[in-house]
Amino acid sequence: MKQEVILIFDMGKTNKKYYLFDQQYHELEKGYVQFPEITDDDGFPCDDLSAITQWMLSVADAVRANEKYELGAINFSGYGATLVHLHKGKVCAPMYNYCKPLPGNITQLFIDKHGDLNRWSKQTASPYLGILNAGLQLFWLKYTKPEIYRQIDRTLFFPQYLSYMFTGIPVTEYTGLGCHTGLWDFEQSDLHRWVYAEQMDQLLPELSASTDACLAGDSRIRVGSGIHDSSAALVPYLRKDGHPFLLLSTGTWSICLNPFNSSVLTDEELAADCLCYLQPDGKQVKSSRLFLGNIFTKWEGILATHFGKSASYHQSIAFDPQLFAKASRIKSPLFVSVKTAGSAYFEQNPVMDLSWFLSYEEAYHQLLHELVSLQVEKIRLVQGNGKPDRLYVDGGFSKNGVFLGTLRALLPGFSVIPSDAALGSSLGAAMVLEK
Repeated sequence: MKQEVILIFDMGKTNKKYYLFDQQYHELEKGYVQFPEITDDDGFPCDDLSAITQWMLSVADAVRANEKYELGAINFSGYGATLVHLHKGKVCAPMYNYCKPLPGNITQLFIDKHGDLNRWSKQTASPYLGILNAGLQLFWLKYTKPEIYRQIDRTLFFPQYLSYMFTGIPVTEYTGLGCHTGLWDFEQSDLHRWVYAEQMDQLLPELSASTDACLAGDSRIRVGSGIHDSSAALVPYLRKDGHPFLLLSTGTWSICLNPFNSSVLTDEELAADCLCYLQPDGKQVKSSRLFLGNIFTKWEGILATHFGKSASYHQSIAFDPQLFAKASRIKSPLFVSVKTAGSAYFEQNPVMDLSWFLSYEEAYHQLLHELVSLQVEKIRLVQGNGKPDRLYVDGGFSKNGVFLGTLRALLPGFSVIPSDAALGSSLGAAMVLEK
């Protein structure tokens, strides 16, 4: 008898992964692939959407053909702020990179047409982030590439496009729409008025919940509508813990999410790069962001080279209270340089002299002390009045002993709980399909 399985595609910026789960959400199989970036029509790097979708469809075909499995459901989690533009069901524009710079004249045009950015940011719970605000990508397209914009009859967020490849049904979904897009008015629970003024509402399909699923063609396979990865990562914890908690979802971006904080974003929180996401049911999640993994990866390689260690050496290092105490006595950052107070972005110090440290371990504890200190500031920003005392950590840093030890030392009022499985968003994408 065949085993019924759930197939999840978890599309990270670096790794495109798939997981097979049984009906009790036990992992049966997994795999991942990396695709070289291509360039868009301006020569800027972007993901190769065609290669990604071909790989995804081939994986699904292989699972369907496997005599051990009965494929019962498929769903998708993926990064936000990324749009796929369609004309008569076919992709008609590159999948532009959310790191692509937004020209200053486009920002000014938006202000001239739709008013103060601070008010817009507060209403949409979206700090101004350029093209990382997906709505501004549409605005940029309309006014800089009108020949492309005129062709578009549907715009989908990346996870919803993946679903569309199986169902042919275009949908918009809460977690994508609520991911610092600048499109959704959190005060009115509707598209923001600027979207209607630009008639961009006509490009966005009908709003669907992440829990919705439909059949793929004439098969009995249920296909989810897709979900934003950070929002998906919350789902397993909400299912198992009714007690107020925070989730620190770590990777290239480190996102701290508080689903129990429903307060309106303040000007101070917006200035510190806080934002709100939407849960699959449309409820608010107050969040803060930090570009943590990016700077960690850069220094990880530099330390390994300087001290003659392997790239994976840091994985063997345990938290050392004495080295933590030594790092605590150093009051000025040595490894990182914050661009602006409260910013999610920071850079490596270009004049750092590693000969100051006696060992890799000492330098590594200093680096983690600085990074975790920045992370604690972000955690405090979204803590709210509910007094959560549990902090779940998932993603890449959930297995980092020095990171966790430093976090516990700097957050004495919290129980810091590393995830027992690095499944995060993929498990959440499976769980939202529960009938």
